[in-house]
Amino acid sequence: MSSKKYWLLLSLAACVSPVYADVLVILPESGPMARAGESIKRGFISAYNASASKEKIIFVDSAKNSIDQIFKTKVNQKTQLIVGPLLRAEIERVIQFNPKIPVLALNDVNDYAVNVWQFSLAKQQDAKALNRVLKNDGIKKLWVLRQKGIEASTELYMMALIAEFGVGVEFTEQLPPKLARKQGGLLLGDHQWVVELGKLPKKNIYATPLSIEQNQSIPLGLSFCDVPALYNGQWADIMEAYKKQPENMAFQRLLAFGGDAWTISQNFLEHSSPKSFSFAGRTGQIEMSTGKITRQPACYQQQENGIVILK
Repeated sequence: MSSKKYWLLLSLAACVSPVYADVLVILPESGPMARAGESIKRGFISAYNASASKEKIIFVDSAKNSIDQIFKTKVNQKTQLIVGPLLRAEIERVIQFNPKIPVLALNDVNDYAVNVWQFSLAKQQDAKALNRVLKNDGIKKLWVLRQKGIEASTELYMMALIAEFGVGVEFTEQLPPKLARKQGGLLLGDHQWVVELGKLPKKNIYATPLSIEQNQSIPLGLSFCDVPALYNGQWADIMEAYKKQPENMAFQRLLAFGGDAWTISQNFLEHSSPKSFSFAGRTGQIEMSTGKITRQPACYQQQENGIVILK
């Protein structure tokens, strides 16, 4: 083969070779948020590997680089998608830039920009899901029992639930052993606290994911809404990430969150402009439309034969 033909074939091959995008992922990899950032990163990488994608993933530590520095030195013509950041103040700064390329922010804030999509594990979404269960159960009066000392950790959830449920929410120091018709009891506390409450009503009793611990007993009749990947074993990438480095349930949720972040990222990468779509995700039913991403967690109930998903 002549050298002229060789270079012609080489040029043709280059023309048909796929051009892969750069995906810039901004997460805290050091400092106080490092463990959360690492869990999200592991879930993201595991889902990316399972997808057999060839896109180039570039990680940058937001704890060591300001958002201004990252956009100045890391974003270039090859960057087709930014995933992150995680902290709200950083997302607000990104929104101020009004970026020209899509950004999948990993938290939610009150500000908006056309190209900044917000995806989160917001407690408000958990509260909306539980409110649907309360309505299905015909609950009109909800007694709320809170663990003392950790009220701040459930405040957003409580406010969101009150906004959804409306009147009929009342705080109590002790639940009765049996609830009246159309009454429910909501437990806001960790698993050990729930155990120490002793005997509980077996119907119309509810909790948040805070009360659920892996391989620990759940009170009979307790209903709760949570990340489905922790219960159905459907997501092999999450199971693989967990096997490599076991985590408690709080960080398992972040593994699932990272995995869903990659699935959403694929939609951005496959379309020149983001398309409306939905999928049964690791963290719940995900819907993307009209500039928003919403998540609906799955809801479960502990029955005698085990945990059952609620329709």
